[in-house]
Amino acid sequence: MFLATGMLLGTLMLGALDIVILGSALFPAALWCHAVWVSTSHFVAWQRILVMCFAGVAGYFLYGVTLMAIVGALRTALRLNLREGTYALVSIGAIKWALATGLKAPVSVTFMNFILMTPLAPLFYRLMGAKIGRNVHINSKSCADPSLLEIGDRSVIGGHATIIGHAFEKGRLTLKRVMIGRDVVVGLNAVLLPGVEVGDGATIAAGAIVPKDTVVAPGSNYLGPAHGNWHRT
Repeated sequence: MFLATGMLLGTLMLGALDIVILGSALFPAALWCHAVWVSTSHFVAWQRILVMCFAGVAGYFLYGVTLMAIVGALRTALRLNLREGTYALVSIGAIKWALATGLKAPVSVTFMNFILMTPLAPLFYRLMGAKIGRNVHINSKSCADPSLLEIGDRSVIGGHATIIGHAFEKGRLTLKRVMIGRDVVVGLNAVLLPGVEVGDGATIAAGAIVPKDTVVAPGSNYLGPAHGNWHRT
């Protein structure tokens, strides 16, 4: 009963926080659109509507960038850097994880599809606490726990790949870092679970599931638990 009540209150609080975050991010875009509307008052109707269509789209991207900045600043201000460990569901560690997850959600749901495979995707994950090297390409919004994620230089995260730094086990929350080396390719729809370490130059095959605490050897190709690793010749 106590846990259910706490979860309900937490959900309501996250909802209220989302209203404030999303509303604040929309404000500059709304000001922009209003300014364009006022400045085009002398246009004929179809011209004004056309200009407002373009202004609205530009305002959407302004909203997205502003949203990224807001959630990144909040994460830093609230010190939501997650630490490895096992936590009770009602604990400071679990609350910090829930808040970090809640802050990431508005960007993931409303904007991130437009920035995948652009420099803005690694930037957003850095703002959320990830350690990401140079020239990294990310084509997935399913990196669930950015402050538990490390990606080395020139690595590629394929479309819809899932990288998870948390697990719920026996009524407790476990947090473990996922470390991806340099020049790694994580294939389409691959899944990396907590505690995984991928060596430099390795390839995770499309659709492969890498179980908890698995170490993938450098330069190897990982096909899945049933196949293990095989090395290039």
